[in-house]
Amino acid sequence: MGENENDGPVGENKGDNDPAGAANGTGNNGLTTGLAIGMSLGVVLGLLVFDNLALGMGVGMCLGIALGAAHDAAR
Repeated sequence: MGENENDGPVGENKGDNDPAGAANGTGNNGLTTGLAIGMSLGVVLGLLVFDNLALGMGVGMCLGIALGAAHDAAR
């Protein structure tokens, strides 16, 4: 091996212990998708309903997290 103390076996994957495979981008994406959609809708609804961008984004994030977690749990 080299002189670097961080050298390890070739092809070593740090995410091998992750059953969902989130380290290599193949894990559950429901929460991420829920947040993205919830925040986007929250911005629009916040300006239309509450006339406050931050309040709408907060509501959208809460709904997005709930929907994304429910989607992940259903799979």
